[in-house]
Amino acid sequence: MKIRAMLMLFCGLVTALGAVAADSHPFTVHDLLAMDRLSGNQVSPDGQWVVFVLRRTDLDANRGRTDLWLMRSDGNGQKRLTTHPAADFSPLWAPDSRSIYFLSTRSGSSQVWRICREGGEAVQVTWQPLDVGNLVLSPDGKQIAFTMSVFPGATVDQTVARLEAEKERKSSGRLFTRLFIRHWDTWMDGRRSHLFVMPASGGTAVDVMKAMDADTPTQPFGGAEEISFAPDGKEILFTASAAGGEEAWSTNFDIFAAPVDASQPPRNLTAGNKAWDTAPVFSPDGKTLAWLAMKRPGFEADRYRVMLRGWPDGEVRVLTEAWDRSPGAVAWDPDGRRIWATAANFGQNSLFAVDARSGNAVTVVKEGSVRGFGFAGKRLIFAMDRLDSPAELYAVDRRGGVPKALTRINAAKTAVARMGEYEQFSFPGWNNETVYGYVVKPADFDPRGKYPVAFLIHGGPQGSFGNDFHYRWNPQVYAGAGYAAVMVDFHGSVGYGQAFTDSITGDWGGKPLEDLQKGLAYALRQYPWLDGERVGALGASYGGYMINWIAGNWPDRFRCLINHDGNLDERLAYYDTEELWFPEWEHGGVPWENPEGYEKHNPVNFIHNWKTPMLVIHGALDFRVVETQGFSTFTALQRKGIPSQLLYFPDENHWVLQPHNSILWHDTVLGWMDRWLKK
Repeated sequence: MKIRAMLMLFCGLVTALGAVAADSHPFTVHDLLAMDRLSGNQVSPDGQWVVFVLRRTDLDANRGRTDLWLMRSDGNGQKRLTTHPAADFSPLWAPDSRSIYFLSTRSGSSQVWRICREGGEAVQVTWQPLDVGNLVLSPDGKQIAFTMSVFPGATVDQTVARLEAEKERKSSGRLFTRLFIRHWDTWMDGRRSHLFVMPASGGTAVDVMKAMDADTPTQPFGGAEEISFAPDGKEILFTASAAGGEEAWSTNFDIFAAPVDASQPPRNLTAGNKAWDTAPVFSPDGKTLAWLAMKRPGFEADRYRVMLRGWPDGEVRVLTEAWDRSPGAVAWDPDGRRIWATAANFGQNSLFAVDARSGNAVTVVKEGSVRGFGFAGKRLIFAMDRLDSPAELYAVDRRGGVPKALTRINAAKTAVARMGEYEQFSFPGWNNETVYGYVVKPADFDPRGKYPVAFLIHGGPQGSFGNDFHYRWNPQVYAGAGYAAVMVDFHGSVGYGQAFTDSITGDWGGKPLEDLQKGLAYALRQYPWLDGERVGALGASYGGYMINWIAGNWPDRFRCLINHDGNLDERLAYYDTEELWFPEWEHGGVPWENPEGYEKHNPVNFIHNWKTPMLVIHGALDFRVVETQGFSTFTALQRKGIPSQLLYFPDENHWVLQPHNSILWHDTVLGWMDRWLKK
C-alpha cells in the first residue's frame, strides 16, 4: 500500500512538472521582479542553524518586502520566521544560538527587535526617536551597537528638536559652507551617521563619536562590516573619514577605536595610511586585528590588502601584498589559521582561503558570485548567484570540494522562465593582452538562426559584467526578448589583476574602446548565429559615457544606442558631481590645472560625428552623474535631427529601484531596440 501511494505521488509530481514545463515562457522583467532575493545569511554560533533575509516584490505597494527565514545548516526545516507586513532585515544571532536580533520598521521606524529561534512574538529592544541602522552585537552578547543620524555635538533629543524646528521654518533656503552639499541622492543637512552603544538588556544609548564631524559607516554604501567590537567588549572599532574639510576629494578613511562608554574620544588606529582603511575583524582568540587597506590616496579602485596587527598595540604587517586580488569581504576561520575572503576573479566573484601566516591564497569556490559566508563545523555556508540563477545557499567543505545546494527557493520560478545559456570567452584585446567576456544565447536558441545582439557595457569603469544575477542589468531579460547578449570586461575592469584595472586611468576612451571593438568582432566570428548587421549598444554610468563616446568615435557600427546616466561633458561633469576624488584620479588632477586630462576623451568634442539613434535615460536624484548631462545629450541629438527619446525618472537616483519604474525602463529599452534591430 505504501509503495502504491509513493508511486501515485511520484506520478503526480511528474504530471505537475510536465504542466510547469508546458506553461513556461521566455524570461521577462516580470520574472526578474518575481524572484525572491536572498541576502543577509548568518550561521548560528553553534553551526546548527542559518537565518537569512528574503525580499519579495510587492507590485501593489511598488516596493520590496523583507522577512526573516530560518533553516538548519544542512538545508532542512526551512521556515518563515517573521510575517509582519513591515520590513524585517539585518539578522544577528545571540551567542547562545537561541535567539536572533534584527532590525524592523514594524513600530513605525527602524528599531532593534529580538525573536526566539522557535518563533513566536518578536520583542522590541530599542525605542529610539530616530531610525536605527547597522546593527552589531558584542562577542558576549551583552551590548548592541547601531547607528543613528544626529547633528555632531548634539544629543538624540536635541537632534529631534532641531529637526522639528526645521519643519516650522518659513524660509526654504539652505546655506552651505563646505562640500559635500549633496551626496549620491541626498542633500546634506548637517547630520552625521554616528555609532551608539547600549546594553542589550536595555538602557541608555551612548554616542561614541560625540562631536566627530564624520559618518560611520562610510556613505553611501558602507555597512555593518565596517564596525566591530573589541574582544573584551570595552572598545568598539569603526571606519570613518579622517579628511575633515577635504572629505569631498579625499579617500582617507581610517579605522577608529572608541571606549563603549565614550569616556575618551576615538583614537585613530590607521593614521599613518592616507588611503582607504576599513572592515576591521578580530581573530577567534582576540589577539590579532585584520582589516582591509588600500595604498594609494585618492584612488577608490586601488587594490585592498589584508592587514594584520597584534592587538592592541602590536606590529602591523601586510599579509597579501603578493596576492593580486582585491578582497571585498573577509572573515577569520574558526581555527584562526586562515582568513576567508571573496574577490572579483576572471568574471566571477570567487571565494578564497588565505593562510594567516604566509598570505598564500587558495581558490575554494571559483565559479559564480559568492555574496556572504559563515561557518558550520567542517563546512562553510554561503550565498551564490550566477547568470542563470538568483542567489541560493550552498555548503562546501572548508578544505574545498564541490559546493552542495542547500536551498532551491526560486526553483519553481526559474523552471517556468526560460533563460539563455551562457559562455565565457577570451580574445586578444589592446596590446594583444587577454580580455574576457560573456555571451548569453537567446532563450529557445536555434543554432540555425540569426539573432540580433544586445552589446552591454558595464559601469565603474572599474567594474565587471560577470557571472552574477543582476537585478537592473540582467542579460536574461534580453535573451528572453530574442536577443543574444554580449559583454566584454575591457581594460579597467576588476578581477584580472591591479595593473589591468589601473590601465584605464587617463585613457577612458582608448584601451576600453579598442577592447570593445575587438571583443565584438571576435564574438561575431566565433558565434555565427550572432547577426552582425543588427547590433545595439547600451550601458549606464561609465557605460553611458562610453555610449556617448561610441556615438562620436565608432559611429557606423550600431543601429541604435541606449545611454543611462552617462556623462556628455567630462570637464563640466567635474563641477557637477560630488565625490571629486574620482574624476581627479581618473583624469589626472583638477580641470583648471590639467584641462587636457578632461578633454582628451571628452564625448562633447565629437558630437559632430553623431548619427546613431539613441535612447537617453536619467534620474533626477542622480547626484553622481547629474540630470543635466542626460538633458544635454538629448538636446544634442534632437538639434542634429537624430532619432532619439528621453526617459526621465523624477524619483530615481543613479539606479532604477522602484518595481514599476523598472518595468517601464525595460519596456522602453526593449521597445527602442525592437524598433531598430528586429526584422
